[in-house]
Order: sequence, then C-alpha cells, then structure tokens
Amino acid sequence: MPDTATSAEFTPADFAPALLAWYDRHRRVLPWRAPAGKTADPYRVWLSEIMLQQTTVAAVKDYFLDFTRRWPTVADLAAAPVEEVLRAWAGLGYYARARNMHRCAVLVVERHGGVFPSQEAELRQLPGIGDYTAAAIAAIAFDRPAAVMDGNVERVMARIFAVEMPLPTAKPILKTHATTLTPRRRPGDYAQAVMDLGATICTPRSPKCILCPWSAPCRARKRGIAEDLPAKLAKAAKPTRRAVAFWLTDARGHVLLRRRPPKGMLGGMMEFPSSAWIEQPMPELAAVLAEAPGGSGWRLLPGLVRHGFTHFDFELTVAAGRLKAPVEGGLLMSPDQLGEAGLPTAMWKIARHALRHLE
Repeated sequence: MPDTATSAEFTPADFAPALLAWYDRHRRVLPWRAPAGKTADPYRVWLSEIMLQQTTVAAVKDYFLDFTRRWPTVADLAAAPVEEVLRAWAGLGYYARARNMHRCAVLVVERHGGVFPSQEAELRQLPGIGDYTAAAIAAIAFDRPAAVMDGNVERVMARIFAVEMPLPTAKPILKTHATTLTPRRRPGDYAQAVMDLGATICTPRSPKCILCPWSAPCRARKRGIAEDLPAKLAKAAKPTRRAVAFWLTDARGHVLLRRRPPKGMLGGMMEFPSSAWIEQPMPELAAVLAEAPGGSGWRLLPGLVRHGFTHFDFELTVAAGRLKAPVEGGLLMSPDQLGEAGLPTAMWKIARHALRHLE
C-alpha cells in the first residue's frame, strides 16, 4: 500500500485524498489534458471525450492534434463543412459520432454563443452528449462534482466494492458507488484520476494492486477476485452480413465512389458502391450485378474482404467491371488519390484488395 493510509486507518473520507495524492505524482500527460493547476478548455475536453468513445487513447491522439490544428475553437469546427469533418474523422469509426459532433458544435455556437454549458442537464441536450460525456465535461472542464462513468471507472468500482453482479445489470450500483466517492474538492482532477487508475493500475488483466492507492480498502483484492471483476454477461454471437462491392473503373483507370446516405451505417461517408448488405446467403451473381450502377465485363476477384462492425461482421466479395457511362451522384477518382476521399476503414480494405488483385 502506498504511503497514503494503512488498511486499519483507511476510512471513506480517505478515498479521494489518497487517489488525488497518487494522481499528482502519476497523472498521464495527454494532448487534451490541461497542465496541473491550469483550467481545462471545455472545447478540448468535449472533443477528446467524443473521440474517445469506443476508441483507445493511442488511436485518438493524432486525430485530436489534427482536429485542433484545423479547428482550434468550437466556432471553427461549426463553420467547417460536415464533409470535411467526416474526411478528417475517417478511420476512427462510429461515424455517427462525427456527424453529431459537428451538429453539436453548430448548436453551441448558435444557442450558447460558442460557450459550452457547465451543467450536466444542459450538456445532455446537445447532440452526441450522453450521461458519461456530460459528466466528464462538467467535472473536468468546470470542476463540478459529477460522477464520470466509463469502462475504467466501472472496473475500479466493481473491484473496490467487490460487486459481483455482472455488467450491464450492475451499472446503477456502480454509479451509486462512484457518486458516493466523488469529492467536492478537485472533482475534475478526481474524475481524471479514477480513469487513469483504471487505465494504468487497475487494468483488466494483471492489476498492479501493490501500486494502487486504494489497495487497502479494496474488497476484491482482499478476497482474491480482483481479476475476475467486473463480471459480464455472455455476449450473443454477432451475425454476419454479406455483399458484393463494385470496383468500377473508367477508361483512365479512375474508380467510382459515391456518398452514403447521411443516416445509418457509415452515414455520409464515401464508399465504393455495393449490393445490399444481407445476412442471408448471397443470391446468384446475375441478380447481384443488377444492383450495380452500370458496368460491364465483370470479373470476380478471389478471396473475401472481412471487416468487423460493433453489431455484425461483414464479408464482401469484390467484382471489378468497366464503367461505360457517368453515374448520377458518382465521383471518379484516381486510385492514388483515394487518400483524399476520407474513406472509412472498410472501404480502404476493399481498395487494397482490389488493387492487389488487379495489378
């Protein structure tokens, strides 16, 4: 146990001071985190929290730096075309986040004069901001005593209080524990400290209990079940959807792209046209090719393109053909310029597959 308290001395009032003392020595340096003693910028806090949803810190760092270089303020982001924002987001996944993020920036400018609200209830009224993000902004940017609940915090609470009820059923219990421990002094630092604790010490596997500032009161450690918590309900098997992607090129070798509808999977992103995404076995090839936006001289490329989405796995066969006439709403682009199109990861896999087999 670190030098904050011994097991016999540790009381509920010791939790926050012990953690904050640890945080002051071991806080992570992150691009969006204000230096010690400095006030956090609500825009940077909000932007980072939106990016970090369902994504790792390592994956987000370069995107965050790029976004804040392009759009240093929420007003700059609001003024940007949504298509440009989507291109900059490409590769982060969960593209509805980017569309909601842009809408949120516009509303912060239009309704709040470019200043983020400081209250959780007001923040939750903005697009893309749910309970977790509202609490994170309120705590970190405005130093309000809000209980921030992400996966790291849930894991820490489940272990400290030995909550064996599986997730997601246990979420209300874990939130109650987190709220009880949240201090009124330095709540923003405390929120970041709990997340750092979960990310660096109270890790999913092989938690470093000997280094933890809360090892003394941790009930799961005392019972030897820390690594087993939090328990989770077994996940249902993901279905598999299938489609044929159409790699259509003109006489110059330029490939056809189009923009997906604004709502739904990969909404508003550029894509290679494809047949319907179905869970049933693929129909006869002639029926599938009838869904293509023109084309002739079709050739099925060997192998499959596989991609995992949150709720389903995706398998694509790629059919290459020659485009004879313009396609309404289509965009022809040289393969060596595809990096400018802001393609989502699934589409990049199609491009790499096609180019490899057509060389």
